[in-house]
Amino acid sequence: MFTPIKNTKVYEQVIDQIRRMIDKGTLKKGDKLPSERNLVEQLNVSRASIREALRALEVIGLIECRQGEGNYIKASFQDNLFEPLSIMFMLEGSNPEAIWELRKVLEVEASGLAAKRITSGQLKELRELTHKFINSEDEDINADTDKEFHYKIAECSGNVLIFNILRTVSILVDHFIVDARKLILVHEGNKEILFSQHNEIYLSIEKHSSTDARQAMRIHLDFANKYKSQVK
Repeated sequence: MFTPIKNTKVYEQVIDQIRRMIDKGTLKKGDKLPSERNLVEQLNVSRASIREALRALEVIGLIECRQGEGNYIKASFQDNLFEPLSIMFMLEGSNPEAIWELRKVLEVEASGLAAKRITSGQLKELRELTHKFINSEDEDINADTDKEFHYKIAECSGNVLIFNILRTVSILVDHFIVDARKLILVHEGNKEILFSQHNEIYLSIEKHSSTDARQAMRIHLDFANKYKSQVK
């Protein structure tokens, strides 16, 4: 399983072996790591080196320590993405336009992938979200439905990186989305336009047209972006 280590920077080599085991599929999400004593015996290193490696893996978010249970490969990494991205976002001047541009790149392509890969069950969920827009008068519910609709498309893309990155950057700008919706809905008829745009995205995905789905998403995001620019 593991191989003995006989070199400098021991803890880094412990990390590298665990990383390679994950890459090969020997260790998977949610798997429990061997005990510290077991790792010491298998890797032929000191307990101090093992603990240093485990602390480093916990800091970067690869593993989690469960009190009284041991160390586990994390099952979810969304929060791991959010922390460094949110700090970088603040350090770079908190420019929402950069996040919006990234979302547009991700969501347009996610729509095209979803049109090819969506399952019948996912299509039903997306249809229900689409109809929920026109049937609810509660804007708080509609704003949540709006975000859920976009997340669902990212999920249906079948690309876990797109889904997790979109969820992460969306957390950073959720209040901009909510504020932009308020500005959009001030204008009479815009609720119907928003429904029509979401419905067009859904219909394009339903007929499995990647080209139409990308175009429909691009039109929708460009429309929303006109109002987002008014958000202070």
